[in-house]
Amino acid sequence: MTQLYLEQLLNGIQLGMFLFLVSAGLTLVFGFMNVINLAHGSLFMIGAYAMALISGMTGSFLLALILSLPVVALSAWVIEVVIISRLYTRDHLDQVLATFALILFINEGTTILFGRTPLFLDVPPLLSGSVSLFGVVSYPLYRITIIGAGLAVALILWIIIAKTRLGMQIRAGTTNRETVEQLGVNITRLNTMIFVAGAMFAGFAGALAGPLTSVEVGMGENLLILCFVCIVIGGIGSIRGALLGAITIGVVDTMGRAFVPDILVKFLNPAAASGISAGLSSMLIYLLMIVVLVVRPTGLFPVARGS
Repeated sequence: MTQLYLEQLLNGIQLGMFLFLVSAGLTLVFGFMNVINLAHGSLFMIGAYAMALISGMTGSFLLALILSLPVVALSAWVIEVVIISRLYTRDHLDQVLATFALILFINEGTTILFGRTPLFLDVPPLLSGSVSLFGVVSYPLYRITIIGAGLAVALILWIIIAKTRLGMQIRAGTTNRETVEQLGVNITRLNTMIFVAGAMFAGFAGALAGPLTSVEVGMGENLLILCFVCIVIGGIGSIRGALLGAITIGVVDTMGRAFVPDILVKFLNPAAASGISAGLSSMLIYLLMIVVLVVRPTGLFPVARGS
């Protein structure tokens, strides 16, 4: 039983790292640019497709991972310049409608170019196999690598946000955008940089997801919903909150799906337990979000914003 608990805990942390990579960019865009981008999950999908196609052409996992990032960055730059930049002064309803339309456009474009047949990636030989942890559980090396990559990105982001001039501008812009603009910071260029950087985090997560799931049209939409829950729990605009929220959601979701059925069967007959557990497992993260919002309406680590 200890082995099962530890394995599911690691699965939850690994899911949390995926959620963090996507929600970090989402919370930066929402926190600094005040733009709700529903198409952020499509950038995750673009990263996954770029990874699968380049890997198929070159036969190299590492080269495909490296080359997929410029593909996502270029896609994000085009989206920001053509569409997102026109939404900065619009209200959130316009942003939601425009970016939802963008989801449909990207999905249909991907279908036209590559069809609806899912693509699959193999785990690279160097990262195949398992590693014994604590002498209790044997866990796949590739999933451990994903956890490590997520933690590395979190550290790099913290250094950039907390220790660099760019990070100071981002923090100040999140708090009081108008003042930063009056001090001479090129907000237009900074907007583009933040949007492209956030997209690259999502694309990086998509590229890493290839060997774990099928690469298919619309694969980012369900993940995006979880990421919105992460940033609401963590606090909009907070990288620290996005990390904590992502890991919490990943662990709660994974552990709930694994163990809620076993818990319910102790109190209900198997048929009723099976029926209730499926819905309850899916609801756990939203119940958690409600509890957090009741206690902390602005999230666990809110970022102060100027009036």
